Amino acid sequence: MQQEIARVEAADGTGVAYASAGAGRPLVYIAGWLSHLELSWQLPEERSFYESLATDRRLIRYDRAGCGLSAPTSRPPSMDFELEQLAAVVAQLGPEPFDLIGTSMGALVAVAWAAAHPDTVRRLVLYGGWASGAEVSPPSVREHVLGLIEAHWGLGSDVLTDIFAPDADAAMRAQFGRYQRACSTSATARAMLALSYELEVTGLLGEVRTPTLVVHRADDRAAPVAQAAALAEGIAGARLVVLPGRSHLPYAGDTHELVATVRRFLGARVAPRGSRTLTARQSEVAALISEGCTNREIAARLGIDERSAEGHVERIRLRLGFRSRAQVAAWYATHRDRTEPTK
Repeated sequence: MQQEIARVEAADGTGVAYASAGAGRPLVYIAGWLSHLELSWQLPEERSFYESLATDRRLIRYDRAGCGLSAPTSRPPSMDFELEQLAAVVAQLGPEPFDLIGTSMGALVAVAWAAAHPDTVRRLVLYGGWASGAEVSPPSVREHVLGLIEAHWGLGSDVLTDIFAPDADAAMRAQFGRYQRACSTSATARAMLALSYELEVTGLLGEVRTPTLVVHRADDRAAPVAQAAALAEGIAGARLVVLPGRSHLPYAGDTHELVATVRRFLGARVAPRGSRTLTARQSEVAALISEGCTNREIAARLGIDERSAEGHVERIRLRLGFRSRAQVAAWYATHRDRTEPTK
């Protein structure tokens, strides 16, 4: 699965980059505080998560102003500005209602949009969100984290990674720490995190009429599960699902059950856990792994760059639930004649 990146302008002329992947009913994804459309697509765990959501759907993601591929801005972050950027992106989708997912701080933006534009949203999913930013953590903790980001973005990003993804292995945490720093400057990171503590949608919950799923991990270290309950209680008919786990990042920990829960709610097909089908390209790569090829040799054989080959190998490993290339090679050797690649 590939993504296509395009750009639109918000009402004030700020350039907003957005990406589309897959085909089918539009599924608009509002990320948490920081994002980078290209770099996130290069992180195996994150890309695998997005590809799972995009199966039989058209997944639309965007970088908010000052982050990733979107233009910098002198405007301070606010809910109004968040909604202006979202409006510019969804204006490209046509008149039919779309499904909307908001994660972390993006959940509050999704609530505000659904409350103001009920006819545009078919289904609403809120993951890892909260109703009141003031209830996310004590003032002393908020001030400490904001000060750390401002004074030492490298250390601050590492601390936040430990909070956001305690279930991830050391390699993934290191990758995500670097990823956060590449997404924005320390000033933008601090301003966005400060906004997440300031936002309040409690008064809007009663205005949401869209069928809503609130999903949260029981021991989320970044957002208390009580705030998920507050979201669900405030939205008429909302369903609350609490999953095991500590990680705030949706693509850390048990992503299969999270994706399955979301896709069931959206009426999409759910692949069984342990499903071991590969795309046509992944089957090609798995065959070369079974021959003992290195990433460089795979790249040369397929006419792609070495980094792309590495990404394919990692996504195959994640899709099959393996830890090593040797396991992939052994699996391919025993399943090559019985496995039909999926597209």
